[in-house]
Amino acid sequence: MFLEGSCHCGAVRFSLESPHPYPYQRCYCSICRKTAGGGGYAINLGGCAETLEVSGAEDKGVYHAVIDGQQSPGERHFCKHCASALWVYDPGWPSLVHPFASAIDTPLPVPPERVHLLLDSKANWVEVEARGHDKCFAHYPEESLAEWHERLGLSTPR
Repeated sequence: MFLEGSCHCGAVRFSLESPHPYPYQRCYCSICRKTAGGGGYAINLGGCAETLEVSGAEDKGVYHAVIDGQQSPGERHFCKHCASALWVYDPGWPSLVHPFASAIDTPLPVPPERVHLLLDSKANWVEVEARGHDKCFAHYPEESLAEWHERLGLSTPR
């Protein structure tokens, strides 16, 4: 699925192809919660890094979170002007980019179930709104973004 996204002020715009466009994974870790999660969590999609096109790259900043005292190689891209979270890129998986669903302007499909992950990092004020088919994990689930889409027959061809 072709996705287009932008920051709130419009300084940064981007597009990419996503074979995994369902916004189903709600991450409650402190990094996502503090950098992008207005509801106490953030939702990332899966995209193909080679297809990422950016307009306004000079208005974009990159944040490297510190995890257990070490700077993460993961790059959290955001707008320098309005601070909108845009996408995450990790050089450990160079073919992938993970746009925040909140930055996507293209209408996204509604997931048939959700996965609530890293609940061991959840803020005490956050209520998990898990529904009947949703799955909850204290840490990361074993099933990847791609495997979830494949299991439910939701992957889209590039």
